[in-house]
Amino acid sequence: MLLPVNLTLGAVLAVLLAAAATVAALAHLGRSRQIAVAGVRAAVQLAAVSMAIGWVVRSVPLLLAFLVLMYAVAVRTAGRRITANATWWWAGLPIAAGVLPVVAALLLTGLVPVKGITLIPVTGILIGGALSVTAVGGRRALDELEQRRGEVEAGLALGLADRDARLEVARRPASDAMLPGLDQTRTVGLVTLPGAFVGMLLGGASPVEAGAVQLFVLVALMAVQVVAVALVLELVARGRLHRSPREQGR
Repeated sequence: MLLPVNLTLGAVLAVLLAAAATVAALAHLGRSRQIAVAGVRAAVQLAAVSMAIGWVVRSVPLLLAFLVLMYAVAVRTAGRRITANATWWWAGLPIAAGVLPVVAALLLTGLVPVKGITLIPVTGILIGGALSVTAVGGRRALDELEQRRGEVEAGLALGLADRDARLEVARRPASDAMLPGLDQTRTVGLVTLPGAFVGMLLGGASPVEAGAVQLFVLVALMAVQVVAVALVLELVARGRLHRSPREQGR
């Protein structure tokens, strides 16, 4: 066991969460309450999933329902990070377009069986990766379009289509969403030993097997994230994902 589940662990987690929220407040980062709420939510949600996972993995209908729930929560979270208006649901497209082909390929090739104990964590990792880059890429693209509105108008004056003018401004900022994943992949084994690698070792796998699984996770994540960023950028450029005048004025 990597960490013992006891009162000491709970106390350490509480201190770390309080420290994170306190530092955010002292530095006026404006996220202290969100940090505290996120930590508490994570504890409650993981406790609930830990109790329910035993039933989910034994039933295909429950397994599929759980996967749909994961996707729905990811879409809502990413979409609301990008915009508060009704266009947030478009965030579902880049997440699905990134994750579904990879999961389908894994199932069709037999690399991942239709079993909850395997499918849930693999799909969860991919959905989580797509969620993060969709949210950050969409926000960065819209932020840049607001700040550099004059450049978009200049592009229109030169004869560019609205989509093309927006892409010229938003492409580079949106692509920055992929940097954490790229850095993790480039430095794996040298700076960090990610969770899949450590988990496989603790489960009794050989270092070679653990390394192969971790490599698969990292490469699959890059594929998912590239597709998600490309699509969220396209949605922003075409005006499908946008912000209302009230949001832009904040």
